[in-house]
Amino acid sequence: MEQKLKGMVALVTGASSGIGRAIALTLARQGVKLALVGRSAQKLEQVVNKAGSDTLALPTNLTEAASIKQVVDATIQRFGRIDMLLPNAGLYIPGEVAEGDPDAWDELISINVNAVFRLARAVLPGMIAQGGGQVIVTSSVAGHQAIHWEPIYSASKHAIQAFVHCLRRQTMKHNIRVGSVAPGIVLNELWGYSDPAAVDAKVEAREGLRSEDVADAVLYMLTQPANVTIRDLVILPQLQDI
Repeated sequence: MEQKLKGMVALVTGASSGIGRAIALTLARQGVKLALVGRSAQKLEQVVNKAGSDTLALPTNLTEAASIKQVVDATIQRFGRIDMLLPNAGLYIPGEVAEGDPDAWDELISINVNAVFRLARAVLPGMIAQGGGQVIVTSSVAGHQAIHWEPIYSASKHAIQAFVHCLRRQTMKHNIRVGSVAPGIVLNELWGYSDPAAVDAKVEAREGLRSEDVADAVLYMLTQPANVTIRDLVILPQLQDI
């Protein structure tokens, strides 16, 4: 693929593992300059070492509102601009509401929803001033269909879908493209998969996606011609029955 994104700057959250890590490494191969946000400084540094020199590691807890402005400011200080915002950080909590932990739900909403809102608010003025940009939020198939065994997670992703649809319409006049990528089961740490052999077996059985599959879908969205917006891209394992 032609390196259409070479030299652009991307801010990726949740970049220390899973989909975020895969997105970061995929964009690095396209010559993108990267600001990578994650909770684990050690894991982020490992991604930076693979991605290359045009990469900034920003170990951050996105539940702290002040930290969001700090990562945006640090990215602009290092690279001068932000062309692509990829809010990917997320928590997953399944289970019965009657047995759930409301404090854990609050943390999930803080990461899955509030942090996305705040990141968009912090980044958009710069994108408007520079005449364009792209925002692709990692959503979920649970944002398109309420899944009864994960009600809090489904609620968070429905909120994201509503936000993405409204934000796209508010920012289109500024040459800003906004969309969401909504995966089904992804075989990474969030879903409890860390053994490569187990991942390979699930992929071979067509029962799960690799993080890299989602990253490839994001790259496809980012590299469309200027007249094309992919508002929602739902990507499922071939045998996911939902």
